Amino acid sequence: MTPPAKPAAKSRSRTNGRSGNPARAAAAPVAHRGPITWRDWVGGARLRTLPLAIAPVALGTGAGVVAASYLDEPFHPWRFALALTVALALQIGVNYANDYSDGIRGTDAHRVGPARLTGSGLVPPRRVLAVALTFFGIAAVAGLALVVITQQWWLLAVGAAAIVAAWFYTGGKRPYGYAGLGELFVFVFFGIVATAGSAYVQALTVNLEAWTGGAGVGLIACAVLMANNLRDLDQDRAAGKRTLSVRVGPLWSRILFAVFMLAPFAVVVFWAFLYPPAWLVLFALLAAIPACIIVGWSRTPRELITALQLASLTALAFGVGLGLAFAL
Repeated sequence: MTPPAKPAAKSRSRTNGRSGNPARAAAAPVAHRGPITWRDWVGGARLRTLPLAIAPVALGTGAGVVAASYLDEPFHPWRFALALTVALALQIGVNYANDYSDGIRGTDAHRVGPARLTGSGLVPPRRVLAVALTFFGIAAVAGLALVVITQQWWLLAVGAAAIVAAWFYTGGKRPYGYAGLGELFVFVFFGIVATAGSAYVQALTVNLEAWTGGAGVGLIACAVLMANNLRDLDQDRAAGKRTLSVRVGPLWSRILFAVFMLAPFAVVVFWAFLYPPAWLVLFALLAAIPACIIVGWSRTPRELITALQLASLTALAFGVGLGLAFAL
């Protein structure tokens, strides 16, 4: 990875009356390159991360169908649709929120991945924030509809916690994503909570299929985040962003990525003896193993972006495949 241009950053810091953090010193937006287009907004939504929202809902719904069958309850398609809306809106909302928060902090000043709306100066920060809050609002409305339908009012607290966690990943005075806790919260909310919640709204109970499946899809989501942070390791270190990759270094980041990617397939093997179609989910290893190889020997950011895409594909195949194996 190409290290940040530290001398230039220091020069800007003296101009702005700041010192110590080169990324903060470069926080001033660059010149606007022209009118904002819909492609810029779509890029800001980071659609390639959406499999991480679809996977736990599909898996949890499949597990919920199993639980509901024991209670002679039917499949509730509208509850599935609303749960999927919550997950997708939260994912897009957190992507825009990260764009806003990292941009105003200057963390994206030396970014090597896709350009951000705020950090690149394409869009005023407040507009990006407004879009992020809009998607959080959509998630809240869909979640409220689920609460009304199921009459499980305690789910309001779960939804509020999910939105708060989404915001404080990079937002607020002490974002937990800057303290190396991103993977933990991704595992909990994009793994366990999303999967168990999707199962619960179907059957009003959570079975072992949902708990174990949620752990599996949560680990793959951690792998996606690890690949992203490994790509930006040098830049994050310069910006004072202490991600897990920064804390453990590149070698252990690569090892952890492989563990996060491959451990979930033990869940598949476990359930395949009871649900034989689950054996087909092992075909997802065709994406998972190359991703591990690429990360293990990567030398450029482009390679890590490819690994990230393969990891997202693995998450989708894992969640949808195992969910179908449960439900069919």
